[in-house]
Amino acid sequence: MKESSNAGVRLDKWLWAARFYKTRAVAREMIEGGKVHYNGQRSKPSKLVELDAELTLRQGNDERTVHILAITDQRRPATEAQQLYAETAESIEKREKVALARKMNALTMPHPDRRPDKKERRDLMKFKYSGDE
Repeated sequence: MKESSNAGVRLDKWLWAARFYKTRAVAREMIEGGKVHYNGQRSKPSKLVELDAELTLRQGNDERTVHILAITDQRRPATEAQQLYAETAESIEKREKVALARKMNALTMPHPDRRPDKKERRDLMKFKYSGDE
């Protein structure tokens, strides 16, 4: 793994190299959209990352807090990418609790055996939008 110490690496490039996002463009959109916080603050995609910095990032329903252990600008295999950061124990525990709550909520909400037909869809739409106005 190439250690890049002479020149800094941009935040969007590091997130892409660490395999948090599939492309740099997606990483840039997440940073600009406020989904990624660098040391507790919103930042720009061009922010240069430093060792031992704390990143908080959202991926779908999950929120992760990681510490940067190594800096690289090359996208390597996933096993090597996992060595670039360490997720905090609190973050892992919180993600597990949220996943369990989501699973329990899915079990309590019944799903129909089949899709509604045309008449049932009309009735649902009539019921859904009848009291709003």
